[in-house]
Amino acid sequence: MVTNPIQQPSTVTAVPQPRSALSGDLCALVRALATPPPAPCSREHLAGRLGPVRRGFAEHVRLTEGPAGLYAELLHQAPRLDRGVRLLADEHVAIAAAIAALQHAVRLPAMPAEELREQARNLLRALDRHRQRGADLLWEAYQADLGGED
Repeated sequence: MVTNPIQQPSTVTAVPQPRSALSGDLCALVRALATPPPAPCSREHLAGRLGPVRRGFAEHVRLTEGPAGLYAELLHQAPRLDRGVRLLADEHVAIAAAIAALQHAVRLPAMPAEELREQARNLLRALDRHRQRGADLLWEAYQADLGGED
């Protein structure tokens, strides 16, 4: 018998729409990186993809960190996840700063295209690691409290 099962957080039902939008925005950023650097519009193409990524990520942060967000609900149900939640919140700060830095860099005409592309690839890697860590945290919460597999 499970004494303190984690109920599926109500905020989880609010996450898919913005997350889907962010996923689409990230795919658009990946496509922008596929544009060959010498192409005259590659810098503008990349710049145009960063605004939606920034807004989508800000929405992700709002839904997860807010007072009624996913992290608050997870901590209420499973305080043992505090360290993992704090790590994810710290990543939010770092990723938001990386997005802002890339948005600034893309406006600098002297910034070499390959440096911009490397910054964008680093951002995508950070976002992918963050997504995986968040999924791992949710797995840990539900796997441990619901019994999971042997």
